[in-house]
Amino acid sequence: MHHAQGSFTVDVHPLTPAPAEGIGRYTINKTIHGDLEATTIGEMFTAGDPKQGAAGYVAIEVVTGILAGRHGSFVLQHFASMDGAGPKMEVIAAPGSGTGELKGIEGTFAIRIEDGKHFYDFDYRLP
Repeated sequence: MHHAQGSFTVDVHPLTPAPAEGIGRYTINKTIHGDLEATTIGEMFTAGDPKQGAAGYVAIEVVTGILAGRHGSFVLQHFASMDGAGPKMEVIAAPGSGTGELKGIEGTFAIRIEDGKHFYDFDYRLP
């Protein structure tokens, strides 16, 4: 298992039309720095009321760049929710999504926000 860490900026914009009443649709694009130098492009679907502390989202984004000197791409698959018990988030490298020198990648991508800034810890395996 390898570990990568760093920071990222995220750009989120609503997309219309929404797929159904109560569901939001957004672009989600990131610029990632650190052990992973990459950009992403993806989409996110949301439901619930985050202002009331009860909501969820799913997202898929293609990550293209360089990880540990290897060039390629892979997909991050997000599943997250928040409720009275607090936030829960799982972000993984989608199985079978790696290309180029990142073919066969698997792992978990942890996101944290500190003082309004986004950081990641990526524990991954490559064949």
